[in-house]
This record gives sequence, structure tokens and C-alpha cells, in this order.
Amino acid sequence: MNPVKPGKTPRTPWIVGVSGASGTPYAAAVLRALFAAGESVDLVVSRASRLTLLDETGISFRDAHWREDLREWLSRGADGKPGTFVVDLDGDRGDRVRHWSAGDLAAGPSSGSYPVKGMLIVPASTACVAGVALGLSKDLLQRAASVTLKEGRRLVVAVRETPLNGQTLRHLVTLDEAGATVLPASPAFYAGATHIQDLVDFVAGRALDAAGVPHTLYRRWEGEVGGARASGATD
Repeated sequence: MNPVKPGKTPRTPWIVGVSGASGTPYAAAVLRALFAAGESVDLVVSRASRLTLLDETGISFRDAHWREDLREWLSRGADGKPGTFVVDLDGDRGDRVRHWSAGDLAAGPSSGSYPVKGMLIVPASTACVAGVALGLSKDLLQRAASVTLKEGRRLVVAVRETPLNGQTLRHLVTLDEAGATVLPASPAFYAGATHIQDLVDFVAGRALDAAGVPHTLYRRWEGEVGGARASGATD
């Protein structure tokens, strides 16, 4: 048994999987917003995504120093500027975030009996999409996604690739039919973006919308043409 201490609710996190596609700022924005919403996170960073993270931010994500590296990553804006954000990785409980190695197929998220709310894969590479659609479970990220589907939990797949060939499109249809939300990392401009962070936050916000997590990452459409420009002019 794994008893819960009196007065303490069971920890039920969101799994966030980061694959090797370009777009690590999307993952950072999703993680920050989940923490801001008071959510707990189980983080899985694939081997390929570590190369992408190094290329896009200069940060080496190391298993032995993951908390230090994660804090440095999340503190940066989409433009790469350090110290843009202040992030609390501990929270009131001290277990706001857990990191699982992508090669650990005995990790908690590998089992359907491990309690989670759902999973977001941000960004999702076409290789990751194929692995989940085919049920390959070649690493913990893919296995956790397969478990999320079989348990009927929310799975949001923020695919980041262009153009898309027929094979990938068929894989995405397979995921849609299995119950996942396929969410292309495609920013919109009606929210009045004036900075690259605004475009990143829009995609992150749409991923959180699909997961049902409240946030204030972007200005929502209110049925008024030019509303974002008018709002910007008066700010």
C-alpha cells in the first residue's frame, strides 16, 4: 500500500512528454502554465529531445541534474533570454514535478494503475506520432501514451512538423480514432501577438484547452473583429 498522509490529497499528475521535434519553447510554456494552475507533472524527456533542447536553448538536460536543468530551461523565454520567468518546481507539497528517464519502462507512468489525469506530448515528432499510433512503446514516452489511450484518459498530441506526408497523416487519423486530440503546433494571430512568446503561448494554451486545464496564456476570441488591436492600443 501507498497510504496518503492525513489532510493530504493523493497526487494525480499530468504526464508531459517532450519528443525530439523542434519546439521546446512550447513544452516550456505548457509546463509553466500547469504549475501556475496548481497541477502536478510527471515529466518524460526523450533522448532525441535532449539534442533539440541543446540546439534550441544551449541547455543540456541531464538525468542526474534534471531539476537544475529544468529550472534553467523554464526560466527562459521563447527568445532564449535567461531569467524571463520565475518558476517554483517544489510547490506546497514538495512534489510538484517528477522526472522519469525515457528508458525506464518500469516507471510509474508505464502502468495503467498509476494514477494520472492524462498526458500531453509537446512537441510531438512524426517518429513519436508513428510509435504511439502503432503501439510500439519503444520508450517510456510512447508507452505512457499507449497507456493513456487504453485507460481512456486525455491524450493531447501537439504535432510539430511541416509538410506532412500521407503516412504521417494516416498515423494522426489513427490517433484521432483512438481518442487522442491531434493538435498541430499552429499559432494564430487574432489574439494580437506582438512577441514570439505570444505565438508560443497561443499553441501552449490551445493544448491546455484540449486537456481542460484553465490558463490565461492568450486573449480569447470574443466575436469582435479587430478586438485585439483595439485592446493593444489602449493598454
